[in-house]
Amino acid sequence: MTTLRLTGVVDRDIDAVEAWLAEDDPGPAIVATSGSSGVPKQVVLSRAAVLASAAASAARLGGSGPWLLALPSSYVAGLNVIVRSLLTGHRPVPLGERSPREAWVVGGYLSLVPTQLHRWLDDPDDAHSLGAFAAVLVGGGPIDTDLRDRARGAGIRLVATYGMAETCGGCVYDGLPMEGVGLALATDGRVRLSGPTLFEGYLDDPVATRRVLVDGWFHTSDAGRLDAEGRLHVLGRVDDMVVSGGVNVPAAAVAARLREHPRVRAAEVLGLTDAEWGHRVVAVVVGDLALAEARDWVGERHPRAWAPREVVVVPELPMLANGKVDRLAVRRLAEDRR
Repeated sequence: MTTLRLTGVVDRDIDAVEAWLAEDDPGPAIVATSGSSGVPKQVVLSRAAVLASAAASAARLGGSGPWLLALPSSYVAGLNVIVRSLLTGHRPVPLGERSPREAWVVGGYLSLVPTQLHRWLDDPDDAHSLGAFAAVLVGGGPIDTDLRDRARGAGIRLVATYGMAETCGGCVYDGLPMEGVGLALATDGRVRLSGPTLFEGYLDDPVATRRVLVDGWFHTSDAGRLDAEGRLHVLGRVDDMVVSGGVNVPAAAVAARLREHPRVRAAEVLGLTDAEWGHRVVAVVVGDLALAEARDWVGERHPRAWAPREVVVVPELPMLANGKVDRLAVRRLAEDRR
């Protein structure tokens, strides 16, 4: 039984996945979590889970076809792109160092992270090329209203996905679970997911597996709410709540508001230990924003107590290889600038 272990070398990974799909009784795929908040875990995914994810995605999108591979092949999102393209008889097209306008897959599909979409929408030719895809899936981070509006204005069929390595990637599209996927909230607001796309467990770590995989449900690290239509709104990580001066401040909501400012290109919010407040709400921003303006901007939408008490301006946010923000590196940046 062949165990699929991805290397990040694109052509080699595509060949390995193709052989794994063709095998009669293969072993699982082993993929790493992003490690954005700590040490990456090794996630065990059965081929049945990977195929269930591909089938549910095609059903929700209303079609299938060739894919452009614009994400690292060693992560679950890259694995999904390779599998979904191969299942339709098309070898995925690696983007490499090219821009989207140089690697069109007309009528095909594309999976991105928000950072890539932001950058490509800034170039009219790249933005135009994205409109040629049957669908552009965006996951791995928050998609703000402004980003959605820009994509819609460029004629892009944007599909916001939510999921993680443990769910074989995105299993909730535009807030609604895919066919066969269970979605519920725990009493503390934590998002729970179930269904045929769930992982088998963490490699050689049964304790960590039992902590999050309970009675067929995967307990995520995210807090969420369900609206009247049953649509999921992810509020941020459960451990992102900053208690400052006795007030619970949802860091993700504050960061989302800051990203709406016309002079802010990116933002993250965290709490740093503070003798007076217990934790000080600190905003790390890419852009031009003074503290007083940041506090007023947040206070227009949210309680004034949520407003940051410190702003750290950086040229770029540190990123992981899969396009997600490196949250640990952001924290180190903020601590070093104090």
